Amino acid sequence: MRYLIIGLGIYGSNLAVDLTNLGHEVIGADISHTIVESIKDFISTAYILDSTDRVALSALPVKNVDIVIVAIGENFGASIRTVALLKELGARHIYARAIDKLHESILQGFHIDRILTPEQRAAADLTREMGVGAAVQSLKIDSGHYILRFQVPQAFIGLKYGDISSLHEGNDMSLIAVSRPTEEANILGIVHRRYALVPLDNPETSRAIEGDILTTFGTHSAYRTLFASL
Repeated sequence: MRYLIIGLGIYGSNLAVDLTNLGHEVIGADISHTIVESIKDFISTAYILDSTDRVALSALPVKNVDIVIVAIGENFGASIRTVALLKELGARHIYARAIDKLHESILQGFHIDRILTPEQRAAADLTREMGVGAAVQSLKIDSGHYILRFQVPQAFIGLKYGDISSLHEGNDMSLIAVSRPTEEANILGIVHRRYALVPLDNPETSRAIEGDILTTFGTHSAYRTLFASL
């Protein structure tokens, strides 16, 4: 897949490098010359620009990537304006980072595909670790195995999940769960998307449909092979 990541701070740069290591093409953009210089050799392409400037943002391939990720967190206003401009410029799929509940609620008003809350997620991971008295890691299990969540590929739509429970030849990738989008109102009364688990043993709901999110367990090489074939 092809990603555009806007905002290459600690979160954005780590995300960019991890996606690149999984075999994806990553284009990055940040207003800081220093940040862009530090990451340009680790991803496909990196641009220095102000994403709140419509002319500058329109120079990026916003329509020619699978997902645009707005990883700006510290500058609330820049994040919101960037998302608004991306919608105006016709970006197909937008993910955006939210730093608090108000930021998240405003982003929900744009009806983007996904809102990322890494700080809250990290806190939840630490809570689980302290609660069970053992190390708990999200996504990465060890040096070669990962749990990943991603949107169901077009090639799978209409297929029974029972028939694609093993996603990769050799059984080194498997399906753990499927979640499906529904709608609910947030604290501001804005209707937004949430996800509910799909009962995979129910023949009426166990076929893959557009918007489903797959949770999978597999090896690094299996994910690279799968994504390269999509």
